[in-house]
Amino acid sequence: MTVPPNLNQSPTAPKGSGIKLSDLRPYFTGLLPLFLIAHFGHHVVGAMLNPFMPMIRDELGLNYTQAGVVISAFSITGGISQLPAGWLADRFGARLMIAVSVSGVALAGLLVGLSHSYLALIAFLVLAALLGGGYHPSAANAISTIVPPERRGRALGLHLIGGSSAFWVVPLIAAPIAAAWGWHAPFITLTIPVIILGIVLYYLVGRQQRITQQTLKAADESAASTKTKIEWRILVPFLVMSVATGTLTQSVAAYYSLYLVDHFGLLAPAAAALMAITPAVGVLAAPLGGYLSDRFGGTSVIIVASLLAGPLLFTMKFVPNVAFFVIVLLLIGGMNMTRMPTSESFLVSNIPPHRRSTMLGIYFFAGAEMSGVLTPFIGHLIDTRGFDTVFTITSVSLITIAVVCSILLWRARRSIRASGAM
Repeated sequence: MTVPPNLNQSPTAPKGSGIKLSDLRPYFTGLLPLFLIAHFGHHVVGAMLNPFMPMIRDELGLNYTQAGVVISAFSITGGISQLPAGWLADRFGARLMIAVSVSGVALAGLLVGLSHSYLALIAFLVLAALLGGGYHPSAANAISTIVPPERRGRALGLHLIGGSSAFWVVPLIAAPIAAAWGWHAPFITLTIPVIILGIVLYYLVGRQQRITQQTLKAADESAASTKTKIEWRILVPFLVMSVATGTLTQSVAAYYSLYLVDHFGLLAPAAAALMAITPAVGVLAAPLGGYLSDRFGGTSVIIVASLLAGPLLFTMKFVPNVAFFVIVLLLIGGMNMTRMPTSESFLVSNIPPHRRSTMLGIYFFAGAEMSGVLTPFIGHLIDTRGFDTVFTITSVSLITIAVVCSILLWRARRSIRASGAM
């Protein structure tokens, strides 16, 4: 994958100098804005699934466990499809992967809108996940070469705005359509423009690549002199903590719209609209997380975010009304969106270039697969034990994992520093 050189050419601001417009300009030129658009389109189908689950459940007569299977079919398949994604991106180019991951997912989403049975719904969601698995590993690796190492976190954080904004913009647009014509209508009307978007992006990215091809070749060659060794003592606990925090919180989040309908008595369209809150926080939290990662280091940021996740989820047991629910949702969303660019930036900065796509594929695979496996299990616990028990179990698990992994990271970093001093 080739990338524009202009971000590599921008000077790094000295510490304490503040943020200047000239520092922000490189992030809004070249291919990065195209990646933001592609990221948005890639998530349009997924952004409608959880919010409209109450409507889907009522039409198809599903229980919590069956609803979890629908969500898991999408997430598990999406995770599996990311394992070969790095190789496919290297073999056929990120340009083609972007087109397939945007237009292909949207085409499958159109078929979801045309489905009227439980099995057909699952089949088309599986197809969408298969077609969309290649976007994240190839995009994150490509974007990491756009900026110098000290700005990777911010660039990846800005890229996440495209994906996170889809999860609040799309429900807000789709909820009125669903209220008027049912949940099928948004899947049909909103996916058609995205199919066109993927085709347009294919040509725009190709044109940008041809313009910058020679300069980018030199940039790619210079990038080969980066990290050459993987420090597994730090990488493994970091990944476990990041993936566990994301998957546990997201598995529970899959049932928030149902919780609002069943526990607080909200109408399904209103619950769908409220699901836009968490990803909306990402517009600010993702770039902030990237900045904090660049400023203080990925391990420090991920430890703080993970230690906050458990207590925040535990407070869900005590929210008395929708207003307090929204406040906690904002905090959880800020935590999760801070974690995501931090993890991606840490990986691309600590993995040799020739292994980055593979490791990113494993990272995204692990997150999607754990979430896919846990979601129906969470649904079963809700069916048998209730939401309060689920909030307790997941929060205690998160706190335990965060504490253990933080200790392992602290010991590993201390050992590495001691070895260096010797």
